[in-house]
Amino acid sequence: MLIIEVTNAREVVSRRIGRLGSRLIGKVVDAEAQVEKALIQELENAFRDFGIEARIYSVDGPQMLGRSHLEIPLQVREEREVGPG
Repeated sequence: MLIIEVTNAREVVSRRIGRLGSRLIGKVVDAEAQVEKALIQELENAFRDFGIEARIYSVDGPQMLGRSHLEIPLQVREEREVGPG
């Protein structure tokens, strides 16, 4: 199982939408959800190319606590099943 924590979602979205748009982050735009959605799409494409079947979840809640602990209050935002193309 892989766990990927995007640690610079706000910066990524700020670079994409510019200074004016960056003021909306947290008010109108959920930076983490937007970056995760783009990442899921890229993973889905790559998995299909390699013939990998997987379930990819975008969840709200889990946080890494140091290097050895994961706190998991979880709410699924999106789920996508990748099967044979």
